[in-house]
Amino acid sequence: MAATTPLTPSTGNIPTVSNAQVAPAVLANPSAPKTRVVAVVGIIAVVLIGLNLRAGITSAAALFHDLQQVLGYGALVASILPSIPLLCFAVAGMGTSWLTRRVGVEKAIAIALALLAGGLLVRGVPVTGALLGGTVLAMSGLAVCNVAMPSFIREHYSERTSMMTGLYTFTMSGGATFAAVVSVPLAQELGSPSMGLAAWGLLGVAALLGFLPVVLHTHRNTTKTDRPRVSMWPLLRTRLGILITAIFTFQAFLAYAVMSWFAYILTSQGLSASESGLQFGVMQLVSVAAGMILLAFGSRPGMLRPALYLASSSTLVAIAAMLWLPTSLAVVPAVLFGFGLGIFPLVLVIISRSGRSTAETTALSTIAQSLGYLIAAIGPFGMGLLHSATGGWVLPLSLLSVVAVALMVTCHMLTSKRTATKTGPRTA
Repeated sequence: MAATTPLTPSTGNIPTVSNAQVAPAVLANPSAPKTRVVAVVGIIAVVLIGLNLRAGITSAAALFHDLQQVLGYGALVASILPSIPLLCFAVAGMGTSWLTRRVGVEKAIAIALALLAGGLLVRGVPVTGALLGGTVLAMSGLAVCNVAMPSFIREHYSERTSMMTGLYTFTMSGGATFAAVVSVPLAQELGSPSMGLAAWGLLGVAALLGFLPVVLHTHRNTTKTDRPRVSMWPLLRTRLGILITAIFTFQAFLAYAVMSWFAYILTSQGLSASESGLQFGVMQLVSVAAGMILLAFGSRPGMLRPALYLASSSTLVAIAAMLWLPTSLAVVPAVLFGFGLGIFPLVLVIISRSGRSTAETTALSTIAQSLGYLIAAIGPFGMGLLHSATGGWVLPLSLLSVVAVALMVTCHMLTSKRTATKTGPRTA
């Protein structure tokens, strides 16, 4: 029979949900010495992993048109390709709790990095099947990393979760922006869009090699012990589990809908493709800075709610700006959307600080991200359908504003006194 011990959301713990059965697991020995060298290597590994976690997506998006021309695939494949990352994040991410329970968080991340690097390299084969198969393989590796990284940060850097999450998300955004900018010139230099995609596999190999010392150190300092199985599904029967899943879902829905269609909307409203791309770059750059600012602000005692309000309200105002402002002022929604995207690292910090054990954190991360990305996949697809049906962007953006309001309400509920009262004081 499952037992629950509710704990505070604002300080970061989630309800403890454990099954009656206890399974043997290999756990890192908390008393094992961690040298300065190991700590520094771990930080470098986090940077390398962060650089990889969106580069494989944004580098491909810039080459989709060229890939279709060279490989000759039709409209069906062209519409499937952009949806593969979110679907993999949902489906493959669901198995992360099982994988980390079997091999540990560190080895699970190493396996994921191997899948990522291998999938990216496979995309270098100039056939449609390799492009699709390699994308599924690489995005499945990304899915495991997405879920496991908050648990890794919690386990190894429990006193610096905000700093490490900020570093992780900063490098992730930086890697995404860099890949989007250099992807086309790199493919031209290599003489093929397929080779341009495969080149990013080398970055995945570098992340895997950089992470291996962490895996080896953990393997040498582990003890065999018994650990309660933590099921992710009972978390959805708790107030905090529902709210964290909801906040991740709403922010992912908004983020991927905006990132998928922002430049297209501006182009359809009269801006040139290059000007629209420039505004998209502005949005990405602002999101990097916003994430760091919001993390520093939200990590202070009692400031998590204002930080969440700032980010979620920025997105709502940005949607209004898209509806009402002329395209000559496109930089306004670009900056506002970028600031709104800064909510992502705050959500990761909430997850990283959740749970009294790594297993609990992984379970919450799994359910929040898997369900969140699955529902978020509706965002880009639904906006495209509504635009095709109506011939404009008023209805799609208006409905997107409803999601932004839902995000604001969820932020309020997650940080409310009612939630804190029901969950009690922090114990870890």
